[in-house]
Amino acid sequence: MIYLPKSQPAPDCLAQEQRKASGDYKCGCVLERLKSDFKNKCYICGSTAPTSINVEHFIPHQGDTALKFAWPNLFWSCGHCNNTKLDKYSPLLNCTEWADAALLSQALRYICKPFPHEKVQIETDSTDISVVNTQQLLLAVFNGTTTLKNIEADNLREQLLHEIKDYQDWLIDYYKAHDDDEKQHCLRKIKSHLNAASAFTAFKRQIVKNNPRMFKDFGSYCND
Repeated sequence: MIYLPKSQPAPDCLAQEQRKASGDYKCGCVLERLKSDFKNKCYICGSTAPTSINVEHFIPHQGDTALKFAWPNLFWSCGHCNNTKLDKYSPLLNCTEWADAALLSQALRYICKPFPHEKVQIETDSTDISVVNTQQLLLAVFNGTTTLKNIEADNLREQLLHEIKDYQDWLIDYYKAHDDDEKQHCLRKIKSHLNAASAFTAFKRQIVKNNPRMFKDFGSYCND
């Protein structure tokens, strides 16, 4: 998870739909706004261009129409993450709020060993309930909770491994570059990987934070 602020103001149609007996919170420009705000990536796992898209309620509305149609409560997620989360993890850190997003970066450590069949590790020293719940949700998403979810998590980790390997190759090439043009080309690729729109950005930024030399060279590209 990384900081992904919501655009303002809320779409006008949400208030209109809330007044209807069977209103639709996916009205008007809601879908396009969410796609843009969340950079067409699942806010939980960080995968890009998900083929199974859910407009998720960050706080489960449980029939509360105010929560159901509240713009700050509508998020962009993949089906795997939404069906893992449900209403089991509350409260969570809110990646659209700057203070919570800072905790996502500071209190959680995202670890993916670049080898096949490795489980994802999400570590924290915090006892804050929102941090711990977020950690547990991310572990469930990336490592699975049921037979079916384990298969989905395996597929997700395959995508993550592919991204990390490509990122790793550019980091290696940057430090092996023989001239400035080659180095600048590698740097552009690295900056793209560290950009908020990149897949699995939190894991890529963690690699930089863990290495003093890389943090010196690329740390400035890890800020939102």
